[in-house]
Amino acid sequence: MTSCQTQYLLMLLLSVGVSAVEVQRPRGVPLSKRQFYEEGKPFTCLDGSRTIPFDRVNDDYCDCKDGSDEPGTAACPNGSFHCTNAGFRPGFIPSSRINDGICDCCDTTDEYNSGAACQNTCRELGRKERESLQKMAEITKEGFLLKQQLIQEAKRGLEEKKAKQADIQIGKKDLETKVEALRTVKETAEQPEKEAKERHLKAWEEQKAVIQMEKDKAKMAEVLSELDDDADGSKLNVWKPRPPFENGYLSWQQANTETPAEVETPGEEIREPPSDNESEQYPEDDIPEEEEEDDEEDEEEDQDDGDYKSPPPTQTPDKKDEDDEGTMPPFDQETQNLIDAAQKARDAFDEAERALREVDDQVKYIYRLCPFNRMSQKPKFGGSETNLGSWGHWSGPEDNIYSLMKYEHGTGCWQGPNRSTTIKLTCGKETVVTSVSEPSRCEYLLEFISPAICQEPPSLDSALHGHEEL
Repeated sequence: MTSCQTQYLLMLLLSVGVSAVEVQRPRGVPLSKRQFYEEGKPFTCLDGSRTIPFDRVNDDYCDCKDGSDEPGTAACPNGSFHCTNAGFRPGFIPSSRINDGICDCCDTTDEYNSGAACQNTCRELGRKERESLQKMAEITKEGFLLKQQLIQEAKRGLEEKKAKQADIQIGKKDLETKVEALRTVKETAEQPEKEAKERHLKAWEEQKAVIQMEKDKAKMAEVLSELDDDADGSKLNVWKPRPPFENGYLSWQQANTETPAEVETPGEEIREPPSDNESEQYPEDDIPEEEEEDDEEDEEEDQDDGDYKSPPPTQTPDKKDEDDEGTMPPFDQETQNLIDAAQKARDAFDEAERALREVDDQVKYIYRLCPFNRMSQKPKFGGSETNLGSWGHWSGPEDNIYSLMKYEHGTGCWQGPNRSTTIKLTCGKETVVTSVSEPSRCEYLLEFISPAICQEPPSLDSALHGHEEL
């Protein structure tokens, strides 16, 4: 219960004992203004506008502009009547309600000359109000005790949270040191692993080159064996075409005049080139006919394309070569040990870094936005402020570019990029930040509502006019 309520309750309790004592004063004047109405002395209007004889107070004629000379009559339209209401709450009513036949004051003093049958209900009203105030006082007392308990619990909870946040900060620093140390261990282990893998790969490439060389030699020997038909080891004739070709083909005359290139083989003699008589067995006039026959065969083959079935897929040369060369052999024991050690270091580093992120998520922050200046965050339970970006530019879509604000070049994240913030602006009745999230590392998204963002909506008439055709 407030001090004002307590004083008022005491006044109500005391009013019961002093109700029989009536202080003489003009009708309708409250006790607080009794000193301005001294009988036998001229009365000065309360607004100071004029002074009149005292017998003109409550004479049913308005002499003062503020109506203070007629507190007990309805003469002045702006006057007021004071209800004493002994045993209940005193109050004021407009002067126009005096003697209007309706009981407005519970002590019936406003109807002193109207003949209305009014009953004094002030004591009953006072009793009911005192009971109500007494119940309210008990509720207020109980509520105040509960409030003190809540305050103590809040203090304890705050201290616990501060202690927890302090432990989290200490643990965070320890994890940062651990992550940095494990990063060094990881990088140290990865360097010999990389070198060992490169040596193994280089050896495998050299081995593949030797295998390929042996295959090339075997293929060359096979080709030479096929060219040496009589297997007598004599020199081989290799016909070499000479450009330019006519219409993409070498003419028969050019082929007959072409000088063969010689490939020497051990213990062989040069084989005689074909004689002119042999070449004359195929006159040039016959060649077009053969070409025409070839064209007809091609057309027939084209007609049968609809019935042609593609052959089963064959291995590509790369796949075949890979199968021929085999797969890369497993790492030797020394290299495998280096790989295992590096992987173990990577796993330890990843685990520590994940634990650091989890700890960082437990730290609670207070976010502060200064539009067109900067965005910052500060740990709720103590700590230094972090800059989340300075004002950069509007970054909304073309049709609503002022819906997004971009703040850039904030404080750099630990082992990460500089912090930045995108602020999404939405129309609302109040100016407040509704949510803050971190969709990507060191990139924050803040949702902000404000009436400053609201645009004038289209009128209902224009909206209806735009859909008359429906």
